[in-house]
Amino acid sequence: MKPGFWPLALFTILPTFAQEWKTIFNGRDLSGWHISEVNHHGNTKAWTVKDGVLMVTQDKPGNGGILLTDRKYRDFEVELEIKPDFGCDGGLFLRSSEKGEAYQVMIDYLEGGVVGGIYGERLTGVTGEGRVNREWEKHWKRGEWNTLRARMEGEIPRIQVWMNGVKLVDWTDTANHAAGGAGEGMIAVQAHRTSPEWKSSRWKEGGYHRFRNIRVRELR
Repeated sequence: MKPGFWPLALFTILPTFAQEWKTIFNGRDLSGWHISEVNHHGNTKAWTVKDGVLMVTQDKPGNGGILLTDRKYRDFEVELEIKPDFGCDGGLFLRSSEKGEAYQVMIDYLEGGVVGGIYGERLTGVTGEGRVNREWEKHWKRGEWNTLRARMEGEIPRIQVWMNGVKLVDWTDTANHAAGGAGEGMIAVQAHRTSPEWKSSRWKEGGYHRFRNIRVRELR
């Protein structure tokens, strides 16, 4: 190589590479996760693990909550299997704060609900077309385990969601609306709170959300 000469290839911008999938729920206990004590949905302690399944219900009427990963993620894909009881509202939180401020993949499995859409949980400005696919039920397997996969990347987030291998949503926000403009956050799963003042319930009494085979791969 001649002095002062550098091949053009050395200056080529490398593409994003996905790392290996890593399991983040061990199927035995809540190691690597913690219950938020400061979010607006509550602090239910009824998170249990049985036969490799993470289960949650309200531990008293109205008291939901979120379970967060101990570590934060920036650009990543997360995949999990879900099996909620009908009438129970929940979600998969992306880049969440401890307070549960997050981009949410909706798991609103109830009358008129949506699974796989994008919602700004306590975030302002998350609007626009393309966040919800109303045909999600065509790909949903009733009474069975269903696979959700979400990919989140970019300072201004682009979020893609798949259900059972079918892409439902490919949406890019107009700006970073995360709390404080954060570019990273925790992954969380949610049991929605309820109130007797609401016209419609967001949680069936005695109902559960179930999660298993939760894994993540970072994008770099």
